[in-house]
Amino acid sequence: MSKPITVRLIRSPIGRPEKHRKILQALGLTRLNKSVDLYSTPQIIGAVRKVIHLVEVTER
Repeated sequence: MSKPITVRLIRSPIGRPEKHRKILQALGLTRLNKSVDLYSTPQIIGAVRKVIHLVEVTER
């Protein structure tokens, strides 16, 4: 079973490529300091890696 993780948006997507903004929206991160609880599936980990410079990831 995949582990639960918490992803928090810590940097603004303003001025970033459209692809990064769409990935953040797909993850459910729409505002600064918003946190979402997700399971660490390969798809989620891949999406987080593309925007790792904008988010903070912690294991629950």
